[in-house]
Amino acid sequence: MATMIRKQRSAPAGQPSRGTNPIELPDGMRERIARKAYELWNERGRREGRDLEDWLDAESIVMEEIHEARE
Repeated sequence: MATMIRKQRSAPAGQPSRGTNPIELPDGMRERIARKAYELWNERGRREGRDLEDWLDAESIVMEEIHEARE
């Protein structure tokens, strides 16, 4: 059975291509999320293989803290 490979098209001039440019976070935001993710990892018993879950939960918590601070 043959495997098909799709050629990705380039983005139009002046537009970023999908998947190549990560979303830029405000100064200090990445570090804040990383600290919270590490905190969650420790609190949860340092479970291996759950880094994405810890990171996404940390993002959610940090964003909620920022939202609450703005109210």
